[in-house]
Amino acid sequence: MNWDHARIFLAVARAGQMLGAAQRLNVDHATVTRRINALEADLGARVFERRTTGCTLTAVGERFLAVAERVESEMIRARSDLGNADLKLEGTIRIGAPDALGTYFLAPRLPRFAAPHPDLVVQLVPLPRTFSLSKREADIAITIERPSEGRLFVRRLTDYSLSVYASRAYLEESGPIACEADLKDRTLITYVQDLAYSPGLDYMSALVELCGRRFECASAVGQLEAVRAGGGVAILHDYAAAAHGDLLPVLPHVRFERAYWLVVHADMRDLRRISQMEDFIVDAVRGERVSFLPGRA
Repeated sequence: MNWDHARIFLAVARAGQMLGAAQRLNVDHATVTRRINALEADLGARVFERRTTGCTLTAVGERFLAVAERVESEMIRARSDLGNADLKLEGTIRIGAPDALGTYFLAPRLPRFAAPHPDLVVQLVPLPRTFSLSKREADIAITIERPSEGRLFVRRLTDYSLSVYASRAYLEESGPIACEADLKDRTLITYVQDLAYSPGLDYMSALVELCGRRFECASAVGQLEAVRAGGGVAILHDYAAAAHGDLLPVLPHVRFERAYWLVVHADMRDLRRISQMEDFIVDAVRGERVSFLPGRA
């Protein structure tokens, strides 16, 4: 197998179009087209159906994708093994995480991991509704549901809690909230229901019927900022709210717990940069476990 052909094939399969693959690989469109044509000539079959809207895999392309991904994994592992004598880390690590964890916990800490390694690029991206570790959309993913399919290494990162919050100014202006009856005619700041990417986010239903109005925001970070601005009440991550002295917990008996799961594709876990980043994240979380579960003994 010509690895250059396979590498460009994988880029097209993941981007869904020739132009997108060319931009990712920093080559021109003609090079991508020429390589795909050469691959199809070698295989004696088409690997893509090419349309004006993009490229979709044929049946042959689907079978070749599995082969190319295995070869890619072996190439990555070989490069890592050959470079193990050198203590420096290089390449790219992409971490996908829910926006609250990414913004309030990972973003302030990940630069410390990258600082000693000038040839290492760490990317932190919000976790989409669907993602694929096998397609290298992320090297490490942190999810709120335990994945059950695929060749994945999964470990429970931590449990975390969420509580009902309002801003100090909002409570001073609108009155205290001491019981569920005080939520009448308040605005509940919640997720956009049809965009919530996980059943684990459905903890708002307990309060929806109690509040008279609702403001929906697809981002946990946006919800927190809306509460800080006096927009209403919301169920927020305790570790995120703790950083803002203007946010006060209300209804302390109303509390929710969920879990974060750290997920790595089995083919990537032996890479030194991936395993070291995995250990760094786990150690960082364990070192601040109390912030994820305040009040837990």
